[in-house]
Amino acid sequence: MQPPETDVRLLLLTSSYWPEHSPPQRRWMSLIRNMRDQGWAVSVVAPVAHYGPGPDYSSDTKGRAWRAQPGFLGEKIYRVPHLLLGDNRVFKLANQLVGAAGSVLRGVATGRQDAVVVTAPSLPLLGSALLVARFKGLPLVVEMRDAWPNLAEDASLVRGGSKSVINSAVEYVQNRADLVVTVTEGFERTLRERGVADVVTVRNGIQMDRTPRLEAPPVQRERLEVLYLGNHGESQALDVLIRAAALVGDDMRLTLVGHGSQKPALRRLAMELGATVRFLPPEYREAVFARYQEADSLVISLRDDWKSFEDTIPSKTYEVLAVGRHITGIVRGEAANVLTEAGEGDIVECKPQEIAQLWRELAADRSRLQPAGTGREWVKSHANYSDLSCRYGDLLRQTIREHQAQPQQSVTQRIARMGRAAVKVARQSRQFRRTA
Repeated sequence: MQPPETDVRLLLLTSSYWPEHSPPQRRWMSLIRNMRDQGWAVSVVAPVAHYGPGPDYSSDTKGRAWRAQPGFLGEKIYRVPHLLLGDNRVFKLANQLVGAAGSVLRGVATGRQDAVVVTAPSLPLLGSALLVARFKGLPLVVEMRDAWPNLAEDASLVRGGSKSVINSAVEYVQNRADLVVTVTEGFERTLRERGVADVVTVRNGIQMDRTPRLEAPPVQRERLEVLYLGNHGESQALDVLIRAAALVGDDMRLTLVGHGSQKPALRRLAMELGATVRFLPPEYREAVFARYQEADSLVISLRDDWKSFEDTIPSKTYEVLAVGRHITGIVRGEAANVLTEAGEGDIVECKPQEIAQLWRELAADRSRLQPAGTGREWVKSHANYSDLSCRYGDLLRQTIREHQAQPQQSVTQRIARMGRAAVKVARQSRQFRRTA
């Protein structure tokens, strides 16, 4: 094996990073942890920490706007402002616009790099990354972690004229990127059908050396212990779990760990139905595996009335497969295919009666809770971050080489090109605000 190339510099633009606990933070800290051993030096542009406080979150670690701070993986983090306005959609858009504008200003002043990566779904940040890449004369890699804008359409975030504006804006950036990265093969196919040529899949994963294989659940138990750990939002259909638990009754207990916009409503529903549901705050690291250990079945859930979820795999799927627990899979499409291929758990429709029937059967026959053991092997072969980071690094190096082989533009030409892109992005932003 050849030694890794050294001093390859990457600039990452993201809407959330350490010390927050969020999907882009978990993905990129796992990638960076492995990529640094491959010779990568990473700079991160991100807003002041504001979302999903993780175990390292404090006034000292969240950073200050326009200041740089070291990350504990050797990366350098450049902070941009974030407005603490509120949690509705208008305020979220305002925060994204402020963060995106700051990311352009900070991104062009972070020194020399070899490539720019932006991790979506923030539409304004996609435009920022394009501008930064154009100004610096670097290749642009656009990472689409969600099936977006399909997901925005399913969630009724866009309607009427704003739908076509968003589609055009996203396609404008994707078609000018040197590489587009998705986390599912289904969304890769969707993008190819839209005409995006340079698109690959680098799925989410786990760090196998940090993910234990747990002892099997007890053969005898008074009740079935079912656990869901993750976001309590519109996407997960957790109300269906509570209704199913109410149907089963005292033969089981449902534990919901995490936070999200729907948690207060879920608490009220559980009280109204008299369901045996335990609500717990977010937990991290070793506490997560201790929670898995006490459970009999772990839930992976996505609502079934959003078509975009056919190409979505909850990131927790790989961790759940690896720890060795029965899985209640309330998913379809590619996520269901992964569970089937891995040979673990039961897939059930997103209906209270169907889920309740499965849980009754598991409570009556606990031999079905014994994991086959094939899930961990599947993850080791398909979703181990040590392998995924190598693949990602190889793709980035290839993209850099191809970009450097092209005729390079002068600074004046790059600024002019950046100006044309800025005009296009600004025009589409104005159209979106008028039609939203």
